[in-house]
Parts: sequence; C-alpha cells; structure tokens
Amino acid sequence: MVLSKLLSRLIYLFLLPMMIAFSCIPGKIGMEEYAAIQEGFTNLHDTNRLWCYYYWIDGDISHEGVTSDLEAMKEFGIGACLIGNIYPGALEGVVPEHAVGIAGSGPTQEKVPLFSEEWWDITVHVVNEGKRLGIDVGFFNCPGWSQSGGPWITPDKAMRHLVYSETRVKGPGYVRLQLPKPAEEFQDTYVLAFRTEEAGRKEAIRKDVEFILSPAVFEGEHWAQYRPDVFGIQDGEVSIEISSSEPIRARSIAIHPDKGEMKCSMELQARVNDEYIAVKSFEYDRSNPNVNVGPVTHGPVAISLPGTESSSFRLVCSDLVSNTPHAGFTRIVISENAVLERYVEKSLGKMHQTPLPEYDSYMWETQDAIPDRDLLIGELYDISEYMDKNGIMEGDALEGEWTVLRLGMTPTGTRNNPASPQGEGLEVDKASAELARFHFEQFIKKILDRVPEENRSAFKYVIADSYEMGSQNWTDDFAARFRSRYGYDPVRFLPVISGRIVRSAEESDRFLWDMRRAMADDIAHEYVGGLRKVSNEHNLRLWLENYGHWGFPSEFLMYGGQSDMVAGEYWNEGTLGDIECKSASSAAHIYGKPRTSAEAFTSGMLTYLRHPSLMKKRGDWCMTEGINHFVMHLYMHQPDDKRIPGINTWFGTEFNRHNTWFGQG
Repeated sequence: MVLSKLLSRLIYLFLLPMMIAFSCIPGKIGMEEYAAIQEGFTNLHDTNRLWCYYYWIDGDISHEGVTSDLEAMKEFGIGACLIGNIYPGALEGVVPEHAVGIAGSGPTQEKVPLFSEEWWDITVHVVNEGKRLGIDVGFFNCPGWSQSGGPWITPDKAMRHLVYSETRVKGPGYVRLQLPKPAEEFQDTYVLAFRTEEAGRKEAIRKDVEFILSPAVFEGEHWAQYRPDVFGIQDGEVSIEISSSEPIRARSIAIHPDKGEMKCSMELQARVNDEYIAVKSFEYDRSNPNVNVGPVTHGPVAISLPGTESSSFRLVCSDLVSNTPHAGFTRIVISENAVLERYVEKSLGKMHQTPLPEYDSYMWETQDAIPDRDLLIGELYDISEYMDKNGIMEGDALEGEWTVLRLGMTPTGTRNNPASPQGEGLEVDKASAELARFHFEQFIKKILDRVPEENRSAFKYVIADSYEMGSQNWTDDFAARFRSRYGYDPVRFLPVISGRIVRSAEESDRFLWDMRRAMADDIAHEYVGGLRKVSNEHNLRLWLENYGHWGFPSEFLMYGGQSDMVAGEYWNEGTLGDIECKSASSAAHIYGKPRTSAEAFTSGMLTYLRHPSLMKKRGDWCMTEGINHFVMHLYMHQPDDKRIPGINTWFGTEFNRHNTWFGQG
C-alpha cells in the first residue's frame, strides 16, 4: 500500500509540469488562469459554494432545529439552501408508515401543519437566520417538489385539455336537443357541426359479430360472445378472431385498453381466399395509465388500414408485457371509416410512458393520403351561438345527417406532489403567464410579504424542480394566439381530437404538429418565462431544473433558456443524469449562463449506508458533463437532537448534521 501511494505521488509530480507546460501552449489557458482554477477548488467564495436541498418533512419542523441546521451548514461551507415542504406519504407506491425513517429513541414533537401560524413563523425564521449567517435561501414555488400547483388553483386556472361529446342530428327541420356535457368539470369552448361520414355508420362491432380468443379468456366472467366487455389477456401470444356475417372494408382499427397496464406487438390479419394475410403490424403501448403521461389515460390505440375487405379478421398480440390485473381491451372497433392514426398521442392526450423518451418517440410514419373525399370532413360550421349555457341547442338543421361536437376544456387532473393535504391542488395552466403570476402571488409572494424588509435580501431564489406534470393542449386564449402565430384558424381542425380527418391526413397532422409546437413554446415562454418575470420583479431569481420526466411536452433547451439559472440532476447509482446534466450544461452554454448546477448525489434506498468514497466517481463524472456547481440532495431538516442519526426518507443521501461524517465533509 505504501509503495502504491509513493508510486502515485511520483507519477503526479512527473506529470504536473507537463500539464502546466501544455496549458501554457497558445490557445490554452495560461499560468495565471491555471492558478485561478486551482485556487477556486481549494478556497470557497460566494460564487462557488456548495448549495443543498433542504427538505422539511411532513411538518416535523422547529425553530431550534432550523437554527442548528443553518449553523451546521455555515460550518460545512454551504452557501444556499433550497427549501421544499415535502410529504412523502403522498407518493404513490410508498407505504405511509414507512415514508419517513426516524432513527433514535427520543420523544417526537408535535407536527407543525402547513400554513399554520407556527409554520409561517418558522418559514420567516429560516430567512432571518439565513441573513444572520450569510446563507442564501430559496423556496420551492409550491408545496411538494413538482411543479407549480396548490389548493388555490381552481379548475378554470388549471392545466386543461379538450374533450367532447357527440350528437347525431338529421335535417331539414327545427331541432331542440340537450347536448351531453363531456365531463363533470367542464368549460364550453365551441359547438361544431359537419356532415356525418357515410362510412362511419358501418362498424365491425355489431350483434352478428363473433369474437374468439386463443388461449381462452383469462377473466371468463366478463365474457359475452356477442358483446365483449373485457378481453382479458394472459402472458404470451394471444390471438383474437373477429368475424361477421357480411364483409367490411377495413380502413381503421381502434383498440380501447382496460384498466390494466400492457404493451405488446400486434399484427392485424384478414382472411382472403381462405387464408389469413397480414394487413398491418404496429406497437400497442398502454403500459402507464397515470395522468402525468397524458390526460386521456385510457385512450384507444388508433391505426389506419389500407382498406382490406373481408368478413373475418385476426388480431395477433405477441411479446406481451403486463404486470397488473385487468390487462386487456374493453373494445375493439374495426371500421370502414378513416381515422387519423395515433390521434390520441398526436393531440397530447397520451405521451411517452416512461421517464425518458427516445429520439423518435414523437415521430410517426406519414399516413397515406385518402382519395375518397366522403371519408373526410370538408365543410365545418361553428354553431356555438345556437347552444345556451345549459347545453340546449335549438335551431333549423340543414338537410342531411349531421354530427355535432360539443367541445370544451376539462382539467388534466395533475396535482403538485408530494404535498400534504393542506398544500395539494391542481397544477396551474402552463400556457398562461398571467396564471403563472397568480400562482406566484398565492405562495412565494405571501412568504416574501412576511419577511422583515431588512432580511429580505437573504431570500434569493424561486425553485422549480424537474417537470413531471404531463401535457395540456388548450387554454383560454389559445385560438387567438394560434391564429397570430400560424396564420390560420385552429377551430376548423378541432374534430381531429375525435380521430376524424379534416381536409386531408396531411393537413390534419400538420395542424396537430402546430398544436404541439405552440404548447412547447408556451410552456417555455409563458410558464417559465412568466415565473421568471414575476420573480425578478421581486428581486428573486428563478432556478429551474432544465428537463422533464413522464411526458414532458416542451423542449429541454428552450425550456431552460427562459429561466435565470439552470440545473441538471444525477443519481449516485444508476443512469439518471446521463441526459439531464448534459441538457442543463448545453442550455447554459447556449443562453450564456455561467453557472450550471446539478441536483447532486440523489439516491434511493440504502439509507445511512453511503459515504464520500462511494460518491466521488459519480461526482467526477458529473463535472465532465459540464456541471460546475453542486446542490447536494439532500439536507433533511432535523428538528431536534434527540433522534440520532436523525430523520431521513428513502430518497436522498444524508447530508445533515446528524450524519457521522458530515463534519468531515
């Protein structure tokens, strides 16, 4: 061991002059710059101090604990703490009684409920103590760590998406109809009418259609030969035969998922001349029904077909993956009508269903042109004026069969998390700077107003953590802004959210591209830009993790570019960080931001087992990705000295004063 250390030292002494000489070559850094870099690693300044996440867990907080924590941070050399009010019991899949690990046998204190007077006092106290000790303070912009919501966000201020109800009308003549309300929480936007597509009247789900599964149905009690309610699916390959007494020209298939999670490869076959031929192969993925990967949680997989005529079809499901009960389908519709392929996904109803999308996750094959104009929507009429506030439509209908869509917005259902019941609510609309300002005023502004003026300079940062809130596709003034951006009216294309094709498949796809593009821009400029603007007005800076998981509907670089400061994230074990850190440093370079932070050494489980030598390799790697500032994840608030080694959860490395090696950090 001694010989090894001596050899390492000799190699270092031999290589150092070469490194210095190389650094002085024209075009490289000079001796003075080299010395400045070296000095920056050994001496702490305000510009290069470590920061930490500082989580207050489940209201287990105290004035005394805050003072002790910040004094320990000062001694450690921490320059700023970013405070999140976290309620681990709100996390799905976490057993509440194990959400917080408390070590030691000392008595526990009474919890301090969020928004109680004592909570406000401790919140002001931490800023006051930060001012006294020279530690800057930031607050997550809402309870929980993602993203921007709370009980003050009512449905009309929330993230929303378009839903519709459908009614058939036959003219000519006077009609008076109650148009169904598409959702319980609902804001009307438009009532649209178009001629009913002739082919839409003929579908392969009728009373004379027979479904036969092989192997046999898993949940036999749900099976009815002529009216299948659930196609239960087992592991392995499953074949579903669909036959009818008369042939149908199959132009589309829509497969509606059951409650279970499932993905597989599919091939639709048609019986032609007494043998089955392949019609189309495609991937079926409904493996994540959570709302943060899209508000249409159980939307169908819709696939266009080349117009194959047959009275017998077979759907073969292979490479099936499912770990939940009720995996399968509630309905399979083969139709002579055309469909806009993957319309649920293209309208942001369903996003990529794992945390990290691939480069081609939102790239779909070009749909073939549809020559038959009777299968398309040409004329479209906005008849909103004929419906009253109660949903009653009356007026004179033109001759023919008409389809009426009552369209409007409903909340996507995403909520800030993991937050206590007092602090949880809907997520704010991500396409409105005005509503971003409203949200700021309900939480951050109220903290700021309570802090004594002489201590407000210690409150410096507003925090927006990683984006995990999924998509929306509409907002209050979306149509007007859309027309201004793209020069055409989006309303005339809105039937596409029902899977119909307006004018042509190409034009319908181009409209949905523009819709997605507009939402991506709004999430960056309206939401992040709106939060930054209102923060700056109050001498605060927005610090943003420059990426999103679980159905991120914007673009990392543009999204981070609208913030004052950007950060990535990496976990001590595993691959999380391989994309996030490079994304943050790239945005910092593009937008001229000198500091690129990282949520550093995040982890899961293995509580109290990590130590610095287990973390060094990953920390060194992070710097090669362009990170030059660590925000340690995390310092858990320790409300007293009776519980040793302290309070911790299943996530995060223990950077706190009760950790045995904290003083050596």
